[in-house]
Amino acid sequence: MKIGILGSGVVGQALGKGFTGLGDDVMIGTRDPNAEKVKSWVGKTGKHASAGTFELAAKFGELVVLATLWSGTESAIKLAGPNNLAGKIVIDATNPLVFAKEGAPPTLALGHTDSGGEQVQRWLPQSKVVKAFNMAGNAHMVNPQFPCGPPDMFYCGNDAGAKAKVAEILKAFGWNFTDIGGIEGARDLEPLCILWVKYGFVHGSWGNAFKMLNK
Repeated sequence: MKIGILGSGVVGQALGKGFTGLGDDVMIGTRDPNAEKVKSWVGKTGKHASAGTFELAAKFGELVVLATLWSGTESAIKLAGPNNLAGKIVIDATNPLVFAKEGAPPTLALGHTDSGGEQVQRWLPQSKVVKAFNMAGNAHMVNPQFPCGPPDMFYCGNDAGAKAKVAEILKAFGWNFTDIGGIEGARDLEPLCILWVKYGFVHGSWGNAFKMLNK
């Protein structure tokens, strides 16, 4: 499968490497495909990896991952071209974070009555947006290893077929996973990122993930 990744930061690079490990062809989309960090990632990741503009990556991907900082998400979508994402599954791995004070945990720009996932779906009305990968650190997004076994990834979206495909990806990446319904579920998933970050700030530990316990 051809995967487009919008965003060349650590999240996009981690997920892109995960997809190439499954044998998928990945194009990282970025404002500057010739940036050293992008060329370095392509070189280290191998023959299944490439880089291009946001537009090229959006056209390239049969499935596309949105992995931008929230402050640049709308711009990246505009540069990618919503028409190039029409009809495609778009995994939204973003979080609407606001970094108001240096050295302090971020806060959410949206919440309670709206979410980043819902905003992305509004920006991409013809795409099948699925919120996933937003509640874990990039170091554990692919094949997470924990003493108590695989952690859980919650995901949500409006299209059942798109969610089924994302569930396949989560399984291939080594996750347990739980569907929590429509894209409005992002209102609950995005605060989990804040909980993860606050735990990291308080305890100085970032090797953490969530696990659902059932009787």
